Amino acid sequence: MAGESVLNEFTIDESFVERTIPPRSRDAHKRMNGTVCVVGGSRMYHGAPYLCGCGALRTGVDIVYIAVPAVIATAVRSLSPDFIVVPLPDGKLTRGNTAKLLAWVKNVDCFAVGPGLGPQSGDGLAGVVAELKVCAKGVVVDADALRPQVLASVGGTGTVLTPHAGEFERLFGAKLPDRLDEAETLAAEQAKKFGVTLLLKGPTDIVTDGDRVGLNTVHSPGMTVGGTGDVLTGIAAGLVAKGVAGFEAACCAAFVNGSAGLKAAETKGLHISATDVVNEIANVMKRYDRLA
Repeated sequence: MAGESVLNEFTIDESFVERTIPPRSRDAHKRMNGTVCVVGGSRMYHGAPYLCGCGALRTGVDIVYIAVPAVIATAVRSLSPDFIVVPLPDGKLTRGNTAKLLAWVKNVDCFAVGPGLGPQSGDGLAGVVAELKVCAKGVVVDADALRPQVLASVGGTGTVLTPHAGEFERLFGAKLPDRLDEAETLAAEQAKKFGVTLLLKGPTDIVTDGDRVGLNTVHSPGMTVGGTGDVLTGIAAGLVAKGVAGFEAACCAAFVNGSAGLKAAETKGLHISATDVVNEIANVMKRYDRLA
């Protein structure tokens, strides 16, 4: 990057993560360590919201809700007893669905919106995400919820968006350059313009709030497998729920997710699954455990 922004660029490493992840109180009680609600899923995709919930749970939050269409609620519920599954009446994420969700689920610290959602109305999504935003510390937006209308509805709030290159182009109407420095510049410009944090997934993850740029190169080539992005979104949401600011949460999420993928690859090589990544998150994060 050119000019002043070079001074604000850094490589995300263990020392950054160690000083960013908050300690746990010795006197902690339920809900004190954060609650996350994943909103997503569709008739076609029931695994994505579950994997996102797994990512959030392994950050150490106390409660994870997974809100999905009723048609797949039983399937998601059967995957694990660790989650509270909320069946939404409609297949689409509508204002009516949102009103019911907020009536049933109280005191959520962070919403993760989008994993497995499927095609939706951009205008409808924008209203829903804006409504969820005012009810929590933060929102992390991913996958099918990454629409220009949603971007406009959360601008200026520091909301975390987790696009890959194709989703970036859909969001901003601009193709991401192949050169890393040019991609950083464009991502930082858009993050600054809209007042959001971008976690741009790629061979080198680019995290930027427009003023700072964090780069993450820690991951396995095997992590191209489907679902690892959903896990990443869950980790970011879990950290936001624990009180970590959006930019710092996104940086830590990229590093933790990538480190978990590397650990999974130690035994499985390039044959890892998203579940393998989930199963290593705790082994990565326990390095940073502290009590206060």
